[in-house]
Amino acid sequence: MRDDPSLRDLPIAIGGKSDRRGVVATCNYRAREYGVRSAMPTGQALKLCPDLVVVPGTMSKYREAAQQIRQIFYRYTDKVEPLSLDEAYLDVTDCTECHGSATLIAEEIRQVIAREVGVTASAGIAPNKFLAKVASDLNKPDGQYVITPPEVDAFVEKLKVKRIFGVGKVTNEKLRRLGIETCGDLQQRPLLELVDKFGVFGKRLHDLSFGRDNREVNANSRRKSLSVERTYSDDLGDQAACLQKLPDLLLELRSRLRRVDSDYLVTKQLVKMKFSDFTSTTVERQVVKGLPIESFEDLCLQAWERGGRPVRLLGLGVRFVDTRDEGRAVQLDLFP
Repeated sequence: MRDDPSLRDLPIAIGGKSDRRGVVATCNYRAREYGVRSAMPTGQALKLCPDLVVVPGTMSKYREAAQQIRQIFYRYTDKVEPLSLDEAYLDVTDCTECHGSATLIAEEIRQVIAREVGVTASAGIAPNKFLAKVASDLNKPDGQYVITPPEVDAFVEKLKVKRIFGVGKVTNEKLRRLGIETCGDLQQRPLLELVDKFGVFGKRLHDLSFGRDNREVNANSRRKSLSVERTYSDDLGDQAACLQKLPDLLLELRSRLRRVDSDYLVTKQLVKMKFSDFTSTTVERQVVKGLPIESFEDLCLQAWERGGRPVRLLGLGVRFVDTRDEGRAVQLDLFP
């Protein structure tokens, strides 16, 4: 829909052909109005919606957009826990942007995604991961939902148990047979009864029914690189236009580097360009101490020469060696 405006008002599904036992990977909200759903056979989807436009998937395009979106997340916090290609938890407790307001941060992130990536995004804002995940589904496709701490008790009391992550069709039916349809119903059941009927998951059900979730956002995966990228609404037409964008990108890169653990050793620096024809190139070199802008300008000019056409995306970055990895060899400096 982003890349082909003629599709925006049509019911669309991404998936395989019906004559080859194709399955719907996902679909837009217009298609969902007809009952089309993910994992549904394409043939069945076409019966529900004869006008459905079935488009083959382009995973490289999705990965690119997901990477752009993740880069946007990192402008606000390094505490990012990806759940899938297009979903993540963000802990913005220590973020000072937007006066530290999680609601305003989410709103700004969604605006930046729309402007730079060209797609809509939804957000859930809440005191913990469970409630944030639930909230993120409540105002789609282009909105956000906030659950403040004082609102938690009233919110979960009416929440359907089928919205609890891990409660699928089988578990939901088992709960229904027990007369449990809401978290309020779950709250009335003793913990021992739930553990007896659902095992370890019974304890989890009991906690979540009260809105309790102490899991932290897990951002412990060790980095291999860090970069900042911008996709421009108007292509950068020449070398001078690209060079003009470097100071702002470098300022943001340096700002983010200051928040990186001292266990990381920066070994290389790079410039990435994506041209108007969607081809891309990355030029890198051994890091120059202090990351002077001149070193990035040299890389930028080299990257331009490889394409020689207008630029739609420009990025600066560095590559790391994780010094905590004892099995990794580290190239030492020859001179102090």
